[in-house]
Amino acid sequence: MTTPRVFIVRHGETEWSLNGRHTGTSDIPLTENGEKRIRSTGHALVGDDRLIVPSKIAHIYVSPRKRAQRTLELLNLGCHDALPWAKEANDSIQTDVGNARVEITEDIREWDYGAYEGLTSNFIRKQREERGEGPWDIWRDGCPEGESPEEISKRLDQLIAEIRSKYHEPALQGKSDRPDVLIVAHGHILRAFAMRWIGRKLETGVSLILEAGGVGTLSYEHNKINEPAILLGGSFVVDVVENASGSRKP
Repeated sequence: MTTPRVFIVRHGETEWSLNGRHTGTSDIPLTENGEKRIRSTGHALVGDDRLIVPSKIAHIYVSPRKRAQRTLELLNLGCHDALPWAKEANDSIQTDVGNARVEITEDIREWDYGAYEGLTSNFIRKQREERGEGPWDIWRDGCPEGESPEEISKRLDQLIAEIRSKYHEPALQGKSDRPDVLIVAHGHILRAFAMRWIGRKLETGVSLILEAGGVGTLSYEHNKINEPAILLGGSFVVDVVENASGSRKP
């Protein structure tokens, strides 16, 4: 029995992610370099002998933001069904493998930064200091006119509950041969998702990093639904290592 996993993928690089501006409701496109790097991630991590096996994915959740949706396209997971936002065929999307349904959900949209939308953390802290408002920590304080940590936790908890009941519990019971779920979204919300996955409160602080275009893995210890865990690293597939080694021989 394969232990179910959730792959969390942060969208690729944008102009705002490059300079540290908080990007919640704004729909900023990927940079050219961001698109190139996501394609490379797909080539490296997606395939029958790779970390992410399309035929093992039961469901894909994606943020409503176009930068996340474009990231999913460029990963080339090969979804049979037309992507929800695609009116016409896109030449960057394979259609010969994969069975997962793609669902756009507000549950995994980025944190609503409210009055802090488009601002950097340094600017926010300086502004608060000038106003005599004291230190700021998004995990503890949330954002004025935006979302609080409690609101973020509430929408993520309902998504986690759905993943476990609809996809992971059946897989652990041997009732499904597609145990994995993939999520494409954003930096703050995916780090919050990882914390809530293991039952940690956001207010305690989130010392996790997920770079633009980065991929993380969540799973379970001992194949038990009540022992969720963050998978820090996994072993390489033997064939991949041998093939890579062979390709370097003169």
